[in-house]
Amino acid sequence: MLSRVAENLYWMTRYMERAEDTARLINAVTLMSLDMPPDVRLGWDTLIRVAGLDKVFFSDGREANEAAVIRFLQRDESNPSSILACITSARENTRTFREVLPWECWEWINELYLYARNNLTHDLDRRRRYEVLQAIIRRRQSIVGLLSGTMSRDPAFQFLRLGRNVERADMTTRILDVSCAVILPSGDPASSQYSDLLWMNILKALSAYQMYRRYVSVHADSRKVIDFVLRNREFPRTITHCLREISEVLRTLPQPAVPLSAVQELILAVDGAKADALEGSQLHHMTDQIQLGLARIDAALRKQYFRTANGSAELSEAAA
Repeated sequence: MLSRVAENLYWMTRYMERAEDTARLINAVTLMSLDMPPDVRLGWDTLIRVAGLDKVFFSDGREANEAAVIRFLQRDESNPSSILACITSARENTRTFREVLPWECWEWINELYLYARNNLTHDLDRRRRYEVLQAIIRRRQSIVGLLSGTMSRDPAFQFLRLGRNVERADMTTRILDVSCAVILPSGDPASSQYSDLLWMNILKALSAYQMYRRYVSVHADSRKVIDFVLRNREFPRTITHCLREISEVLRTLPQPAVPLSAVQELILAVDGAKADALEGSQLHHMTDQIQLGLARIDAALRKQYFRTANGSAELSEAAA
């Protein structure tokens, strides 16, 4: 397979995963804003930092209020990681190598692009915004199902898996880190109840709530949720599951030693983290370390399999 084709496949699925998970990130906060009482505040500036986009956002002197942040994450032209920008980039990547993918894939991605362009408007209220983003997530999931059900497990499919799991692990840490954007009232006896609601909404944003209840607990305890999202091996959106998927893919590719070493190092770091100690700033520090580890994996992949200098690499570094 040509390096250029492998790179485009990798980035097509990274862009699509980033679009879906940014929608999940926004929905996590939207659910909290709908469910939490009025005295619970949301730090919108913190949300921008969690997304790794504070330099771009604040470079134009924007005020970090709800309307500006949501508009920036959904379709702002100055944000290359906005939902619409990522879907547009994935569509363009797909157009250049349509012969490698199932022919329906181009149609479905184009349909997703048209839906996002027409429905991610600036005047959505919270409930309508949640519905539109859920529709984007469903359409993206349909594309994942199409690729899983109609592609041979050849190198093209493996590079799609690589991109999806690298991006998914990164964005899962950011959704987990949304807890830092919620400012609970101090001294309120109901704070523990608010905390359970917060972690329940984070699980829902990852479509993990039912599996968590089935295998861990009916209560969304912060420590148990953090441990589940970091280390559960069976659920496909956890950090450990994504890293093991990356490791499995690399073993099917030629000369995987360097990127595989970076993956194994990060797996050991995640396995060694103590969920009991990961609260507040400690959790934020841990997610930062995982994101840096994923950036090292991405750099090793680019050096081993792709061209070394390209716009996609710059985007990856900007969002890390």
